[in-house]
Amino acid sequence: MTRNILIITGDYTEDYETYAVKQMLELVGYNVHLVSPGKKSGDFIVTAIHDFLPGEQTYTELKGHRIQLNFDFDKVDTATYNGLFLPGGRCSEFLRLNDRVIEIVKDFNTNKKPIAAVCHGAQVLTAANIVSGIKCTAYPACRPEVQQAGGIYQDIAVDDAVVDGHIVSGKAWPCHPKLIQLFIKLLGTNITHN
Repeated sequence: MTRNILIITGDYTEDYETYAVKQMLELVGYNVHLVSPGKKSGDFIVTAIHDFLPGEQTYTELKGHRIQLNFDFDKVDTATYNGLFLPGGRCSEFLRLNDRVIEIVKDFNTNKKPIAAVCHGAQVLTAANIVSGIKCTAYPACRPEVQQAGGIYQDIAVDDAVVDGHIVSGKAWPCHPKLIQLFIKLLGTNITHN
């Protein structure tokens, strides 16, 4: 059975939270569709790399890679996907304003399909009104949005992740090992070592 994951992203998504996640999911056998509103398969998005520099109060944004999308946003049929991943970065600011993105997120939620969000990806969850009563985390600057949407914000280590039901979340890309472990577990994938 083909296992399909949808990643909704866009220009100035966080580089690691998009492409590295795609590669990790493909490594364990998932077919991953990268999509962005208004774009088609073969189009590119630009990414940003966020990091902290000594003495600065917030993260800096460096130019990242160009990433080629591999599926048309307008052809997304949620019934064909097993899970949804929402990366962070500035793309979340405009993705949360797109009615079709919100419709897709709500459909995954209604059908209790695994949803993972990292960093500012929580802005899309809050815009879809699906975090009320849910324990979740996000980049700390998103805490007020999570709480205003009724979410139970978890102030965890940056390399940790939180699961509540079918939703898994993390603060930023250092959480990838834990976040992806929990996400694929929700998807029903077990990795064993001999």
